[in-house]
Amino acid sequence: MTEPYRHRWAALGVLCLSLLIVVMANTALIVAAPDMTRDLKLTSSDLQWVIDGYTVPYAALMLLFGVIGDKYSRRGALFLGLLVFGTGAVFGSLADSTTSVIAARMIMGVGAAIIMPATLSLLVATFPAAERARAIAAWAATSGLAIALGPLLAGWLLESRSWHSTFLINVPIAGFAILAALVLVPPSKAEGLGPIDWIGGLLSVVTIGTLVFAIIDGFHFGWSSRSVAPAVVSAVGLAGFVFWELRHEQPLLNVRKLGERTVGGAALAVMLMFLAAFGALFFVAQQFQFVLGLGPLDTGVRLLPLAAAVTAGAAASARLSPRIGTRATVSGGMAVAALGVLLLVRVDGGSTYLDFVPTLVLLGVGVGLSVSPATDAIMGSFPDNDLGAAGGLNDTAIELGGSLGIAILGSVLASTYKDGIAGFLTSMPVPKLAGPQADLVTQALDASSESVGGAAIVAEEMSKSMFAAAQAQPLMDAATVAFADAISRASLVGGLLLAIGAVLVAILMPGHRRSA
Repeated sequence: MTEPYRHRWAALGVLCLSLLIVVMANTALIVAAPDMTRDLKLTSSDLQWVIDGYTVPYAALMLLFGVIGDKYSRRGALFLGLLVFGTGAVFGSLADSTTSVIAARMIMGVGAAIIMPATLSLLVATFPAAERARAIAAWAATSGLAIALGPLLAGWLLESRSWHSTFLINVPIAGFAILAALVLVPPSKAEGLGPIDWIGGLLSVVTIGTLVFAIIDGFHFGWSSRSVAPAVVSAVGLAGFVFWELRHEQPLLNVRKLGERTVGGAALAVMLMFLAAFGALFFVAQQFQFVLGLGPLDTGVRLLPLAAAVTAGAAASARLSPRIGTRATVSGGMAVAALGVLLLVRVDGGSTYLDFVPTLVLLGVGVGLSVSPATDAIMGSFPDNDLGAAGGLNDTAIELGGSLGIAILGSVLASTYKDGIAGFLTSMPVPKLAGPQADLVTQALDASSESVGGAAIVAEEMSKSMFAAAQAQPLMDAATVAFADAISRASLVGGLLLAIGAVLVAILMPGHRRSA
């Protein structure tokens, strides 16, 4: 185009709507998980793969699909991704078993992997450089909105409907986005792009897919051969990918870009910010539901300060970055978010919702301040015919960070909680039983030691029995204290990682880089 596209801001709305359902697919599950667990009788392992069945294909395929969109049609990729995502959502709404739910989530993950890089590459191709920072700020703010809107919308649906509705709600949104994109989003593809590097694409899928699988499985279920083997495959795949890409005439990803201070620092910032954000959201949502006893809708409402703060931070970043530079804005945002996470070290068994509000606000402002200019820095460092790879790199950093956050901080949370409640469970008076009743008692103790959600469900069941009612509240009190200690420990780890990351990013990124 010889002049800016006339309907570019309306097109941005369509791209943000497409991004919204991709992020909401994960955050909505946070409040739907308890109902799903009860209905399908999910084990801890089952629930983990219901969540991460979406994550693995999503992370593994984004880079390749971003380049395919560049080659053939970015708008066509958006259409296809929304269609695949909607199909998976329909399948999920009809699912009646653990296997079918996981399969539906995997289909949706494939769709998300096509949608995400397409939204960024279309955004950059549609907006002139002078407006790009504001457009990317709106794109980043949408992610923050989705973090709170997912639980809010899912909570509203669960007030009167089953968990299946949290899948089905995506279908009309995806359908509307397809129609709106057809009218408002201009067609776009890279000019002069040669053959796709399919070998590099295969190596990237294997490397990222096995890495995410190893992270999830190893941190949650222990580092056995089942998780170590994929980690080894990922390391070999990474070596092969770098070797191949450095020698290919037209690589899938110009890996030399990662050695540039701007791209390397910005990618690190994005990954660490989502590590902290997803990790914190993981245990804050559990605190609201299982300890404070909030329902799904109330949980979503109480996460709204996070969404508002992300929006405010993203708007501020568009003004700050041109004035003080990308490095200062990104590292400063990371420092603000680190402070917010570290405030949770003060959590104890008597903490209320108000004790979590400062963390939600500071974390949201930090995400908004840092992610927008970091994404702009990554996208601006790649040529116009390589926007899909740039978007895929940025989005892979987001998803890898989220996976690491839930895996690492979730592992710290689980181990600290288990150690904290062990003493109470050992000393808890348990009648000597035999047969099926003894098995039920053992299962109840195991569930209580595994998670605060398990303890909450067991305590609820105990309160209905005249023989066990007296132990229900002491069990919940012990679980509350143990979970508060676990939040404190996990927050310390997450906050320190983010604070150290802020220093590294300030060192890595060049100074006085200004958004266009």
